[in-house]
Amino acid sequence: MLVFVTTVVLYVFGFVFLYGVIRVGVRHGIEDAEANRPEALRRRQLTTTESRDFAQENAFLTNPN
Repeated sequence: MLVFVTTVVLYVFGFVFLYGVIRVGVRHGIEDAEANRPEALRRRQLTTTESRDFAQENAFLTNPN
């Protein structure tokens, strides 16, 4: 009976531990995404500007004919 109770307790604590580890991992992932968001937006704007400048300078490449 003691072995059964010990097994159940360890089983339950294992799931609680895994839940905590997954929760911490997801929270850190979200924090990293939030921290990198301004940089990603800045890169997107820079890429858009560079693409627009390239298209204006090389209009013959973007001509639909």
